[in-house]
Amino acid sequence: MKRIAILFASAVFVCLSVNSFAQSKGKEPLVLDGLYVKETIPQRIPIPYPHLREADMMFTKRIWRTIDLREKINHPLYYPTQLMHDRKSFVQRLMDAIKYNEINAYDPDIDDEFSTLISYNQILEKLEASDREETQYNPITGRDTTIFIRGEIRWAQIRQLLVKEEWFFDKQHSTMQVRIIGICPVRVYYKTLNTGGDEEVIGDLSRVQLFWMYYPHARTVLANTAVFNDFNDAQRISFDDFFYKRRFGSFIYKESNVYNDRRIQEFTFGGIPNMQESDRIREWLFTTEHDLWEY
Repeated sequence: MKRIAILFASAVFVCLSVNSFAQSKGKEPLVLDGLYVKETIPQRIPIPYPHLREADMMFTKRIWRTIDLREKINHPLYYPTQLMHDRKSFVQRLMDAIKYNEINAYDPDIDDEFSTLISYNQILEKLEASDREETQYNPITGRDTTIFIRGEIRWAQIRQLLVKEEWFFDKQHSTMQVRIIGICPVRVYYKTLNTGGDEEVIGDLSRVQLFWMYYPHARTVLANTAVFNDFNDAQRISFDDFFYKRRFGSFIYKESNVYNDRRIQEFTFGGIPNMQESDRIREWLFTTEHDLWEY
């Protein structure tokens, strides 16, 4: 009887581990799931930026934006929220790149100037997706059994992206241009409280910045990852093209200023004044570009 109980506990442990591993990796097809092997996107290289000289910079301004992934225009960045073998969301691809040391991640709790590295396991702790061991009571043996539970990332909770970018007017080409410097995914969720039974949801909405990614170093990774096209599965662009062509919707939440680069919400009150100030900065950039021209 004791041997049967031990075998039963071992079987439960193996099943939980295998199921958790399958959920974390996703299922791979055993045959070619499609008509042909897609090779165009994996072989792409990012479009190189033209060289810039300090002498040609007539105007520069640093802007921070928020991309709400729940907006319809940003859904190609948000979905899929579960692991699929044929496509990945923007954050899923970044997490894979960080895990396999393709790019570096920087700690957002220190600053947004890419000064401190953060590891993949530390990011998992922020997502509450680290592997853990739990002690459960075994009714057959009458003893506590330690079970290993593999952590699972809740991709649907990553609902925002913070974008740090630089606007500049290049007098050599007589154009106002913008380049993205870094991107930071944000986890948005309601806190939960363990009460011994069912989890109780607390009403406070929490926002946790996961990591900053230095965009120029990640362009090669993003150029090799396709963005889903609602109208044609055969014609897809890469994430690098998506940001290069600025096919996303966003709003400004901060600009470089003398007050320690304070956010808009620190000197305005309420959502509507925040959006009005955001629109004012956007219109100011538009007007500044026109004022630099001579007619």
